[in-house]
Amino acid sequence: MSKDITEYQTLLFDCDGVVLNSNEIKTQAFYDVAKVYGHEVALALKSYHVKNGGISRYEKFEYFIKNILKKPLTHIELQQLLTSFAHEVKKALAICEVAEGLEQLRKKTGHAKWLIVSGGDQEELREVFAARELSSYFDGGIFGSPDDKNSILENELKNKNIIQPALFLGDSKYDYQAAQKAGVDFIFLTDWTEVRSWPSWVKDNKLESCQNIKDLASL
Repeated sequence: MSKDITEYQTLLFDCDGVVLNSNEIKTQAFYDVAKVYGHEVALALKSYHVKNGGISRYEKFEYFIKNILKKPLTHIELQQLLTSFAHEVKKALAICEVAEGLEQLRKKTGHAKWLIVSGGDQEELREVFAARELSSYFDGGIFGSPDDKNSILENELKNKNIIQPALFLGDSKYDYQAAQKAGVDFIFLTDWTEVRSWPSWVKDNKLESCQNIKDLASL
């Protein structure tokens, strides 16, 4: 983070592992949905998901069908997997832990626009955030799949919804890659990340890191 957080005009938040403690929920859901095909292939999907945190469920289930099951991709099978996954996840998102410090950080950055930029399903995210009374924090909008993070960032920069300087708060390697491509600053939040050996990865990439939103708000 090259600036004090109060200097940023836009804050971009990943959802899972940043705003909601939902990484483990989704990891288990990938396994549970895929286990009807067998334990080994379900484990393979779970492993692929963890290694590719931040990428949308659409891409992951397409990969599952084509590369793990080695079957032709059909809309019907893909939709069945997506529907089952959404059913598993939505119930859990309604009750999972919300990051502490959101209100404190919102007050500290009252001048800035806040956006959610997530790999989660956009409609699902908007419903969950409304139900949990979190939508009002994110005055710049809540964005998710089927658009990927690169597309979301590109579109919102083009629409001038993201005003520079901007900061992306993420917990995955893909979040960092998306921030780099968009030309926005990045800080890695460590508390709920599923990136294995993240300390060495953060060090190797010379990244700024912080435990969570509460800690970030207290800087």
